[in-house]
Amino acid sequence: MTFADLPFGPLERAFLASLQRLEPEAPETVLLAAALCCEALSSGDVCLPLTRLAGKRPWPEVDFSLPPLAAWRTQLEASPLVGAPGDYAPLTLVGDRLYLARYQAYEQHLAEQLLARAADAPQVDEQLLSDSLARLFAFNQQSPDWQRLAAAQAVRRRLAVISGGPGTGKTTTVVRLLAALLEQPGGERLAIGLAAPTGKAAARMAEAIRNAKADLPVSDAVKDALPDEARTLHRLLGSRGDSPKVRHDAANPLALDVLVVDEASMVDLALMAKLVAALPPKARLILLGDKDQLAAVEAGAVFAELCEGRGFDAPAASDLERITGQPVPAETPRSRLGDAVVLLTHSHRFAGDSGIGELARRINGGDPKGTASLLQEGRADLAWNATPSPGALIERLEQGYAAYLHAARQADPQAAFEAFNGFRALTAQREGAFGVTGINEALEARFKRRLGVPARERWYSGRAVMIRQNDYALGLFNGDIGLCLKTEHGLRVFFEGDEGYRGFAPARLPSHDSAFAMTVHKSQGSEFAEVLLALPEQPSPLLTRSLFYTGITRAKRKVELWALPARLAEAVATRAERAAGLAERLALDELPVARATPERAGGPPQPADQLSLF
Repeated sequence: MTFADLPFGPLERAFLASLQRLEPEAPETVLLAAALCCEALSSGDVCLPLTRLAGKRPWPEVDFSLPPLAAWRTQLEASPLVGAPGDYAPLTLVGDRLYLARYQAYEQHLAEQLLARAADAPQVDEQLLSDSLARLFAFNQQSPDWQRLAAAQAVRRRLAVISGGPGTGKTTTVVRLLAALLEQPGGERLAIGLAAPTGKAAARMAEAIRNAKADLPVSDAVKDALPDEARTLHRLLGSRGDSPKVRHDAANPLALDVLVVDEASMVDLALMAKLVAALPPKARLILLGDKDQLAAVEAGAVFAELCEGRGFDAPAASDLERITGQPVPAETPRSRLGDAVVLLTHSHRFAGDSGIGELARRINGGDPKGTASLLQEGRADLAWNATPSPGALIERLEQGYAAYLHAARQADPQAAFEAFNGFRALTAQREGAFGVTGINEALEARFKRRLGVPARERWYSGRAVMIRQNDYALGLFNGDIGLCLKTEHGLRVFFEGDEGYRGFAPARLPSHDSAFAMTVHKSQGSEFAEVLLALPEQPSPLLTRSLFYTGITRAKRKVELWALPARLAEAVATRAERAAGLAERLALDELPVARATPERAGGPPQPADQLSLF
């Protein structure tokens, strides 16, 4: 066997070549571990768990097996390419987890800083906080009122992690907790920042907070102090193109006292580590998200890991009951973050008899039979086509978008967007007849024939597009939806903005795709009246519980599922698990200690970010 025979991509091959230059005598099992570690990272894993592949064939088509776990670990420990945390080596071994050094450093530093922030409680006027919460959350009748409890913890702690599904009131909670914070002594001097992973999410967050201000039972001074502008995390940190470094870090921290991050489930490990490092130690960090949604596209599932082991111990429950007047169930947390994490459970969007809400619960519960049974009950807000075909799917989507195409002919952006947001096709993947590319091509061909548009024409009245890259000069961001409409000046592509609709000549747009169908990943954070979710005909690693849950919860009124029973069952039964060690580092149990390694020749250990080669 030679490395040329193995199914590695160009990135893995380049990495192998660099390691061989560093250590020409490196055993092939060490080099393979390094390449597999790199491959795992590109699949979303933070590290390579040796137990996953030890003694097995990494590739069924290649006649080669890796050593048993103990022998493999011994070989790795003996290699100068592998070190313990802090060593000057391209790879780091922690227990049975092998990391690229940079990612082990990200994970370790993030855990340390989160724990330090969670343990440092700021000074709070509890009586004033109690009064503020009673007034700000008087509208809530749930018991316990988890929104009020989440707000209390965010004011009383420097770290708050608030998770909740669609309609559980995360924005309502955050705007009111910020108001309570501003009412604390010295609150008028707080520098508060709002941020999100994408431009679309940042704009939506800012708009939601602006809209919520008017109804707040607070003074005009507090309303004026509430922020109403949000930035992407990359802009906030000052990303430098393709470089992993950012302008703001521990040596040049952000000038903020409070930072609220929305859609935090979409934030990968590297970005979260840089964000926390750039935030002053005394600043409050408030993370909002849904632990059950799809994780970040890049490596890590940080938000979900932060939510593991949550719980209020007896002293924390007693303090919260005293301050909020709410009954608080006590349980021993399994994470050292403990009471920093609050889960919002009451959905204001989906009523108790909601089919969508019940479907979400059964999916998250990993109940394939119960999910299929529910879809067969004939609920008004659920439909299931268990024998889908590509031709029938395109016909159904043509019907679904008929109201939008009619509205597009009126050339009224508001009416067009209302109609377009009334129905949306979502898919699990990009390729194939049930993928984004296949659906968009087939659907657009039909639309052009109906509208009398030549097949070669890219632009026509009614075309929907999604921006693929940020353009700060135009104020257009990755994920923004634009609709092409006919105007007296010719075709213009309109986008929703803070002050109405903005039209652009098609030639001015940054990179974009047609958007009648979009992946579930791209739909995160969006809401549509009705959703048609099409799952692929063949088994796919993309079919997971989190993808299924994220897709169906984009709908407010109705979900229509096109999926074979086998694919539906696979999606519900498959829990997407990413290999990582953050949750273990935060757990109350001690983290397994990696071997002690002497310093390498050539100088003392260096921070991972100084390994410029990696």
